[in-house]
Amino acid sequence: MESEKVLLPLKPRGLLQSENLYQYILETNVYPREPEPLRELREVTASHPRATMAISPDAGQLIALILKLLNPKKTLEVGVFTGYSLLLTALSIPEDGNITAIDINRSAYEIGLPVIRKAGVEHKIDFIESPALPVLDRLSKEIGNEGSFDFAFVDADKPNHWNYHERVMKLLKVGGVVVYDNTLWGGSVAMSEEDTEEGKKEGRQIIIEFNKLLAADPRVQISQAPVGDGITICRRIF
Repeated sequence: MESEKVLLPLKPRGLLQSENLYQYILETNVYPREPEPLRELREVTASHPRATMAISPDAGQLIALILKLLNPKKTLEVGVFTGYSLLLTALSIPEDGNITAIDINRSAYEIGLPVIRKAGVEHKIDFIESPALPVLDRLSKEIGNEGSFDFAFVDADKPNHWNYHERVMKLLKVGGVVVYDNTLWGGSVAMSEEDTEEGKKEGRQIIIEFNKLLAADPRVQISQAPVGDGITICRRIF
């Protein structure tokens, strides 16, 4: 367990204000149940200068549980980075499941690719190096794609989150689920502008507006979970 602590940032990744409590959650519930390939990919990612872009393992654990409950075969991921969330999806979906994964930067994905290959799940992944919006538009136009995806995970450029949402709603089937990451933005969504650190101010306002739009969207049933940096789980109801 002591070696795991080295992988944590100086501050807890989650919204808990107690580093000890966050460490307790990780060591008691998350790390002991984390599949070995995910642990390995987390360690590989820890040395990346932008390692905090990866989804936190506690949020990943919740998403993996949702995936097991859904048992989805056709899934979508917008924003891949080194592939932690992509790998946990590939490990969770059935053997004949598929993930359409979109990211503008293949080099980050290739950091995690050896681990994905070793885990034996690369065949489930269709990685597309591209801005996401044109790919999502193309998918919508292809016969059989609208209303056919079971699950989507979005963790990409925040200014486009609502644009992604509108397109995902076309692709997701009724009863399908989409999960958005970073919807509490380090807790800054509940802070004043003055109390928000400079590096989070622009993103804070974008996330606040996105959260308002999601909350008002009648097409989805939603739940915002305070794990990691905040995730919002949306189930399409019509």
